[in-house]
Amino acid sequence: MAFNYPVARRNESVVDDFHGTKVKDPYRWLEAPYSPECKEFVKKQNAITQPYLENFKYREEIKSRFTQLMNFPRYSCPSHHGDRYYFIKNSGLQNQDVLYVQDDLHGEASMFFDPNELSEDGTVAMTLFNISEDGKTMSYSLSKSGSDWTTIHFRDIETGSDYPEVLEKVKHSPLTWSHDNKGIFYAMYPEEQGKADGSETESTGSETESTGSETESTLNQKLYYHRLNTPQSEDVLVVEFPDEPRFLIGACVSHCGNFLIVLPAKECKDNLVFFAEIGSLPDGPQGLLPLTQIVHKLDSDYKYLTNVGSKFIFRTNKDAPNYRLVTIDLENPNMDQWRTLVAEHPKDVLDWAVLSNKDKLVVFYIHDVTSLLQIRDLATGNLITQLPLDVGMVTSVCAYWKYPELFFSFSSFLTPGVIYMCDLSKPIIEPVPYRKIELKDFDASSYMAEQVFFSSKDGTKVPMFIVRKKDLKKDGSSPCLLYGYGGFNSSLTPDFCVTRLVFMQHFDGVFVSANIRGGGEYGESWHNAGRLLNMQNGLDDFQALAEYLISEGYTSSPRLTIQGDSNGGLLVAACINQRPELFGAAIVDIGVLDLLRFHKFTIGHAWVSDFGSPDDPEHFPNLLAISPLHNVKLPLEEDVPRQYPATLLLTADYDDRVLPLHSLKFIAQLQHTLRNHPAQTNPLLIKVETKAGHGSGKPITKWIEEQTDILSFIERSLNIQCVF
Repeated sequence: MAFNYPVARRNESVVDDFHGTKVKDPYRWLEAPYSPECKEFVKKQNAITQPYLENFKYREEIKSRFTQLMNFPRYSCPSHHGDRYYFIKNSGLQNQDVLYVQDDLHGEASMFFDPNELSEDGTVAMTLFNISEDGKTMSYSLSKSGSDWTTIHFRDIETGSDYPEVLEKVKHSPLTWSHDNKGIFYAMYPEEQGKADGSETESTGSETESTGSETESTLNQKLYYHRLNTPQSEDVLVVEFPDEPRFLIGACVSHCGNFLIVLPAKECKDNLVFFAEIGSLPDGPQGLLPLTQIVHKLDSDYKYLTNVGSKFIFRTNKDAPNYRLVTIDLENPNMDQWRTLVAEHPKDVLDWAVLSNKDKLVVFYIHDVTSLLQIRDLATGNLITQLPLDVGMVTSVCAYWKYPELFFSFSSFLTPGVIYMCDLSKPIIEPVPYRKIELKDFDASSYMAEQVFFSSKDGTKVPMFIVRKKDLKKDGSSPCLLYGYGGFNSSLTPDFCVTRLVFMQHFDGVFVSANIRGGGEYGESWHNAGRLLNMQNGLDDFQALAEYLISEGYTSSPRLTIQGDSNGGLLVAACINQRPELFGAAIVDIGVLDLLRFHKFTIGHAWVSDFGSPDDPEHFPNLLAISPLHNVKLPLEEDVPRQYPATLLLTADYDDRVLPLHSLKFIAQLQHTLRNHPAQTNPLLIKVETKAGHGSGKPITKWIEEQTDILSFIERSLNIQCVF
């Protein structure tokens, strides 16, 4: 069908000079999302996209099936605080999860906090909660419309009533109680850069300046101490780094309560380590804390686990790409005095560790993208037992350092999960099912998940999971949904998602999860192999994987859809530029698509750890070569016109992490380049969601609508027959 795409104004006079290379940016005006011109552009794009998505024969059946499958109770692991247990539950179709409390693990639970009561449309979410050491007060943060900006509130657990103060200007913040139960440490920005609520302000007349939505870099984060039941104006500034405006300040109070551990990071990897003594302060900090620095170089990651007196245990990849646990004595913290408590494994990645029962470490490894869970002795690091697990993934864990209970949730591609409990005080430690999460009306026995290793372009063996019907005929006729991410040391694990079940069951589809380089599946070496000047490796992996699926008969190019969000959106967009003929459809969800300006907006400056900076002459050529916005071109093969796959971009007006401007500029460039291309009959569309952000806290009603859009687009664009 023909698409009458909106014509976006091109300002050819906007030109940037990168180290002598001139690069035009004709859609710079789309960086002002609340300007009248930009809002009109969004309105016109949605006016084309929405009818295309809604006028699909099976749309209502897809939406109904999503609603039916999502209507099952879902639970988090219980967490032990004071003399009570807390857990998150969603009865099925509640927009936001609800916090419950119970006096014992097998007693009756009662609702403690319901975010659904805070907004009619379910767009206010609780993003984090933390309970004081005495179990009497809960601090919790709320986000509106998916924004990263949050407000912190306090609730008396006995009465259920909130304290009067509300802490604002909070983003990317720790939330940690002092052990005297009088207050919390949290991170705040002195001035909130931009408007997280979407309110409009008066235009300055500059077409490059936002008139409402946040775009400015978030800088100068500072750590404060808040005393309970006092106004925020009286909060005490305790840590700042005025010479490092880009620092993100992580912090936690040690298990003994005597130290504040400060973990500043400039980017999305590597942090410094400082500590301050706070145990001798009778009424909390009164001003800037004197910090002692332990780690002086930003060259590795460090995470505090626990301490015994002055001896602190950290998880780190310092001299250990697969991570290890080290003991650092604060009385003699020189690096040559560090001691390895749990050595790096030669292949498996030590992904996290927590303390439980005061004397046992729970250590989680990733082994070929599956889970290994071990219990080790705190004093020696020696292995006590390895818990028996099936093929799948530990998706969450709750263990509090002074209590013996360990809870963990285990799931797979085809099962929503089982919550297990272990009593680490017993001589024999074994997991016992505590709560099973059961899905209605789906027979998982007809499906299978297999792990396959394939050879990438340079011969590197790369794993993927293929989830499909057991009786699949490998004749190339099956639709396939290929999902990837490949960045920021993040691992794609065998997680459960209803969308994939609908795709497999009702479209006879195959789902594939790609563990390409740039992720964390094989430690920092795997991450390094796909970041900075090695970013093309991850793109090559993804394309080689697609070729493997086609050559082995799992699917064919016209039936293959690729999908990714955030960094995965970058992956998908770059791949359709490089190999448009290889894919039938592409879902580019909240993607980072302008690699020459990403670092100028909100938290984008932290991403240079993976992308590199365009201001660096070493990294600029690589970014220019990959940047989706700057590599849209007429696809030709031996001078024969080809076309881009059917492409749907998804973004949201409140996404203040990966701003909508990325998607708006990219769709404008796509449509400009291809609107008159005779071979381009596939749609090139964008949907801009309202009152939604980067994904966190999205109401279930919006989630169902979005997933219905995605499958409707795939099935309509690829003309795939649905079975209901």
